[in-house]
Amino acid sequence: MCFLSSSSTHNRFIMYSCFFKRGIDFILVLCVLVIIWPILLFTTLWLHFANKGAGAFFRQDRPGQFGKIFKVIKFKTMTDECDEDGNLLPDEKRLTRIGKFVRSTSIDELPQLLNVLKGDMALVGPRPLLPQYLSKEQARRHEVRPGITGWAQVNGRNAISWKKKFELDVWYVDHCSFLLDLRIIFLTVRKVLIRDGINSDTSATIEAFNGNN
Repeated sequence: MCFLSSSSTHNRFIMYSCFFKRGIDFILVLCVLVIIWPILLFTTLWLHFANKGAGAFFRQDRPGQFGKIFKVIKFKTMTDECDEDGNLLPDEKRLTRIGKFVRSTSIDELPQLLNVLKGDMALVGPRPLLPQYLSKEQARRHEVRPGITGWAQVNGRNAISWKKKFELDVWYVDHCSFLLDLRIIFLTVRKVLIRDGINSDTSATIEAFNGNN
């Protein structure tokens, strides 16, 4: 079943978002995986040793379409090192040099292609956030499948505020189309190559949403 808001019920949106988008994503991801599997294998082995026994993959609950929880898969870029009290060290101390490279090149996002194959995610859509960020105000983000990349990611990514990201995500929901997705994919490739907007200005990793930022 496909749920659409009253502002997004035009025929082209329905045909693409509800019928064609999923099939196109599935075929594209299969083709991409056939090409990049050596990169995935090498990165898995590389991180296995770099993360000091913490593993190469990171799985976490995220809300998907209609708020349904699924396990997102990413490459793990930090160790599980703790202080003398058993508390995890700050992100900037656990982020390895290899992990920093994997993150800066966006290789850490590639395992999410498996989420796309499963149908939990799309190639393009609002990024899947943590369950605690779910609210009535953000519900419209979940009218479509979350994506590996999205309109917010090509318009600032981690360098813009959460409020701006949410506004851009809702704009995408209202304007989703095949041509827009192609534009976002093209801009994503460009930004990855120039490593634009990877980190925020104030932390080594993305800042947590506190309701005001």
